[in-house]
Amino acid sequence: MIRQQPPGEPEYVARLRAGDGDALAEVYDLFAPMVFRVGYRLLGETADAEDLVHDVFLGLAHAVRTFEARGSFEGWLRRVAARAALMKLRRRRARHDRQARYGRSLPVFHREPALAGGLDLDQALERLEIKYRAVFVLKEMEGYSHEEIGEILGISVNSARVRLYRARQQLREYMRRGS
Repeated sequence: MIRQQPPGEPEYVARLRAGDGDALAEVYDLFAPMVFRVGYRLLGETADAEDLVHDVFLGLAHAVRTFEARGSFEGWLRRVAARAALMKLRRRRARHDRQARYGRSLPVFHREPALAGGLDLDQALERLEIKYRAVFVLKEMEGYSHEEIGEILGISVNSARVRLYRARQQLREYMRRGS
């Protein structure tokens, strides 16, 4: 997906690289909602998505040094957010595995049932394994190509296609059954 750079984007990048705090505030105002959306769709919790926004923008002045103007700044920032969310999910899963191994129980939070007795998409997404959820969110909700997804996740294009197919199958089944 090729997008036009918004006016001033090269200027933002230069100002960010120079350590301009006002540029960081401007970029935050422009792109924080997008980073939050990516985080929420991958992490499934508002607090985690808010933490992701904080983490991404806290490290942006340093990370922007790796930005190459081959694509849009927004696309690059979206990839940074997706990778950071996936790392957060991996840490969460590792922590959960350690707690389960040592017999500590984790609190379970229940949502109200969705309308019409079935699961809503967010609930169904939460049930997917992260490898399927990540591909589904990046392809269907964020509009990335399979090639871009492969690059973001470090998998082959064919693996991205297979995972998307399996994610769609599982989501259909979860939403059909409603449980």
